[in-house]
Amino acid sequence: MNLQQLEYIVALDKYKSFSKAAESCYITQATLSTMVKKLEEELDVVIFDRKTNPIITTDCGKSIIEEAKKVLYHSYNLKYISSEIKGKIEGELRIGVIPTVAGNLLHRILPLLLKKYPLLKLSVQEITTNNITQQLKMGELDVGVLSTPLNMAELEEEVLYYEKLMVYGQVKQSNTKYLSPKDMVDEKIWLLEQGNCLTDQIINVCSLNTKKLNANLNFSPNSFDSLLNIVDNLKGLTLIPELYYSDLPKERTKNVRDFEAPYPVREISLVYHRPYAKLRLINALANEIKLAIAPLLQTTQLKNSEMMIAKV
Repeated sequence: MNLQQLEYIVALDKYKSFSKAAESCYITQATLSTMVKKLEEELDVVIFDRKTNPIITTDCGKSIIEEAKKVLYHSYNLKYISSEIKGKIEGELRIGVIPTVAGNLLHRILPLLLKKYPLLKLSVQEITTNNITQQLKMGELDVGVLSTPLNMAELEEEVLYYEKLMVYGQVKQSNTKYLSPKDMVDEKIWLLEQGNCLTDQIINVCSLNTKKLNANLNFSPNSFDSLLNIVDNLKGLTLIPELYYSDLPKERTKNVRDFEAPYPVREISLVYHRPYAKLRLINALANEIKLAIAPLLQTTQLKNSEMMIAKV
């Protein structure tokens, strides 16, 4: 028995397919099949029922898979303990970032990380909050960057920054200023697709009734670019986060209005499962993001009493 065999059965349990599991382990299907069979013979148990498609993990096999995951976890932990003792930032960090953050954060932070930590391998996915939290719990991601608070007891949250939510659209008068998000309740509001955390935050902070929104058009964009194009051409308003505002072309910034204090803000955090072996890498990521982003945000100069955190 060796660690590779344990990795193979964990992969086979996950993908329920010899071909897909072999591909994920970068070996041939024949090699995977042979190694799994040898492990079953050594343990004198049948881990997988191969007669079904997709294959099924037997009841005995499920118990073995759970123990295999624990062994693999501790073997990986030994490697990172060694790195921590030597004070190195190295190894692999698997990161999930929600789409409404990724587009304006990653191009600022990734070049810094790659230059400062050449031994750190980054694997970054742009995925939804639900997928991030599920993959964190399953050990498929090491850390997520998303809007919080999530209020999930099994996940740790470290706040990275707060960014204002600002009004975008062609307002009726150029000097219009919204005192609070609730002043927009009678306006035509455009939103990203349902299930997007920013959409939920806008609905909450503006006290919107979703049934009344755009009754004669069912359109759910999944990107800010699509959203703003609709606002520009069909009028109405939406809310955009501060970092996205920083990346807007000059001709579009004139369509942005601010609120007055307390400003609606969204809280962006690093989220990870506890306990976790890669805390040193996660801390390094958190520090670099804070150093790079804080100077760009108006919220850095605000008191807590001047901000209202939008609920997810």
